[in-house]
Amino acid sequence: MAVYTEVSDEALTTFLAGYGIGTLLSYKGIAEGVENTNFYLHTTSGSYILTLYEKRVRAEDLPFFLNLMEHLAARGLACPQPIRNRDGVALGELCGRPAVIVSFLDGVSVKRPQPDHCRALGRALAGLHEAGADFGMRRDNNLSVASWEPLFRIAEAQADGVSPGLAGRVRADLAVLQPNWPRGLPAGVIHADLFTDNVFFIGDDLSGLIDFYFACTDSFAYDLAICLNAWCFEADGTFHRDRGAALISGYEAVRPLTEDEIAALPVLCRGAALRFLLTRLVDWLNVPPGALVQPKDPLEYDRRLTFHRGAKRAADYGWSG
Repeated sequence: MAVYTEVSDEALTTFLAGYGIGTLLSYKGIAEGVENTNFYLHTTSGSYILTLYEKRVRAEDLPFFLNLMEHLAARGLACPQPIRNRDGVALGELCGRPAVIVSFLDGVSVKRPQPDHCRALGRALAGLHEAGADFGMRRDNNLSVASWEPLFRIAEAQADGVSPGLAGRVRADLAVLQPNWPRGLPAGVIHADLFTDNVFFIGDDLSGLIDFYFACTDSFAYDLAICLNAWCFEADGTFHRDRGAALISGYEAVRPLTEDEIAALPVLCRGAALRFLLTRLVDWLNVPPGALVQPKDPLEYDRRLTFHRGAKRAADYGWSG
């Protein structure tokens, strides 16, 4: 989440007139994240999130995201719901950008997840994978292994200015991952971006999942690998095996991993770390002037890759068999 496109009071009031959600009382930009422009809306009928789609989100992908949220909610997953306008349409346009209003979920994200949080996340992630099993749409993962070389070329010339030797480390990772990327694993709808700020808790209970705008069709174990990266490391690259064990056990309590998925986990975790290093690096080097945005540090994932390069088995991530 971020603010790239400024929205005037007049433009927003005109846009909201097409919805039956009451009168606008207040709104403010949300600076967290890096992908889309987001505002918190408070109206006489409640609270909502307004998203204007920017950057990597393609307009033709929006029906997939919006229909997926409705599908998952219908199967009991707590996630935002698109608000349809008076004509029954969820997708609109505001300030020249595709725009959607979604329901607001109560809860807070955790800054320092503990094993119990990770266990709850694992169960929710597996529940998402199962709930999406009969979703009728497909979207390829346009940030999977085939995209990493083109992303690297965008940033390669400046990479060593961010960290000495970074270009060489990325090039070495690509040389290992591209020919060894796992194929044919169990697959379906994945979230693909389930960081701590996209998961809400009320007390100790997981209350919802948000931000489905990277959701796609890919291997379930890759989604788990993304979560192991996002939830089980410190910023300095220290891996917490107890969090990893809790995350994996929570997941397997709902959907046991296959032997092939278990064997592939170290490569998937390394690849997930490289994917986020590359997209963060490109964003770090290309923040638009004047944008209200907080780019995320790509070097967090450079440090995590140090751990992944030495990990050879799923047990290194906490899997206990």
